[in-house]
Amino acid sequence: MGLIRLVIFGFLFLTAIYFMISIFSRSVRREKLEDRWDEKHPGGDDMAARDAYIKEGMVEYESGLRKKLIWLVFIIPPIIVLVILYLTSFYEG
Repeated sequence: MGLIRLVIFGFLFLTAIYFMISIFSRSVRREKLEDRWDEKHPGGDDMAARDAYIKEGMVEYESGLRKKLIWLVFIIPPIIVLVILYLTSFYEG
């Protein structure tokens, strides 16, 4: 019963962390795109072009490697927990 509880709460915890990292990463990417646009266009009058540039950059981000690497949140911690459980039971006695 304890293992089932660990799996359920662990999954919920990792899901919350995944969403927080995903939102933070999208926010950082969007801010970088806005900063690049502002550097290239100091006047900043054409808001439609700016929005199109940011939207295009975000579409590129969604299919990029960084977005896919965030999924490692669901892979690495369970592997670490399994290794720790294995090592403690193997060397226990």
